[in-house]
Amino acid sequence: MLQRSKQLDHPVETQPLTVYWPYALSLLTVHLLGVLAFFPSLFSWSGLVVGIMAHILFDGLGVSIGYHRLLTHRGFECPKRLEHFIALCGICTLQDSPARWVAIHRMHHQHSDHQPDPHSPWVDFLWGHVGWLLFVDRRHDGVVHFERYVRDLLRDPFYFKLERNLMWFWVYVTHAAILVGLGYLFGLATTGSNAQALWLAASWFTWGVIARTIFTLHVTWAVNSVCHKWGYRNYETRDNSTNSWWVAYLTFGEGWHNNHHADQRSAQHGHRWFEFDPSWWFINILARMGLAWNLIGPRQANDPLHS
Repeated sequence: MLQRSKQLDHPVETQPLTVYWPYALSLLTVHLLGVLAFFPSLFSWSGLVVGIMAHILFDGLGVSIGYHRLLTHRGFECPKRLEHFIALCGICTLQDSPARWVAIHRMHHQHSDHQPDPHSPWVDFLWGHVGWLLFVDRRHDGVVHFERYVRDLLRDPFYFKLERNLMWFWVYVTHAAILVGLGYLFGLATTGSNAQALWLAASWFTWGVIARTIFTLHVTWAVNSVCHKWGYRNYETRDNSTNSWWVAYLTFGEGWHNNHHADQRSAQHGHRWFEFDPSWWFINILARMGLAWNLIGPRQANDPLHS
């Protein structure tokens, strides 16, 4: 039975609430640009396919496998160059730098569904979903504050450099420019028309960058909000984590969140036969190719509360 938390106050370090303008403005801009997706003239099937493929690459590989299972919990190991590439994919979701993302997630596990939790939906649902991102939290508003959670990452000059001068944000901008440029070149190659190429570039920007970024943000945030409010539980944990099938399907297995909280280091989040976990499958493919090793599986997978 799900142990309901009492209503929580905002974390002390966020009080009084002060808007974190750099991130708030970037999220507002992306969501305002999302209006472009409602213009039929900007729709193209190739733009939609690019958006879907980008979601698989940047959210599936970058966030689910990279930011979460590899960098945060070290559920497996891989070559450093591959790790860095996967981290760059994660940045392309506009979910902050690798080090800050990891620090906040480790903080979440330390205080899950208690007041210090950075994003518990037991403050209120919108806070757990997106509100926590819009306000200053003094524990992670600068690298000097969150460094103690990610000393392992920041020893690597690659991750340290991404924290300087908003370098991670410019990686996101660069990836968007590359996709737009590829859309233009694809349009020019397939139609021979400069006007058609410009239209396709705009379509790829709308669907491959903006609509995809918004979709990826919200399904990832749903792990923090939905998967601590509604769903079923395989394990008793000290928090209110749940498993949500539809969140799991949209986030490559991240929605099996109760399983994850029960065994945090495990790179396998789906513990029952029907718990779809493509991120774990892909990690195993990497292992077969010699590109991943020391895979950590679930210690408790054979002892669920529900058979």
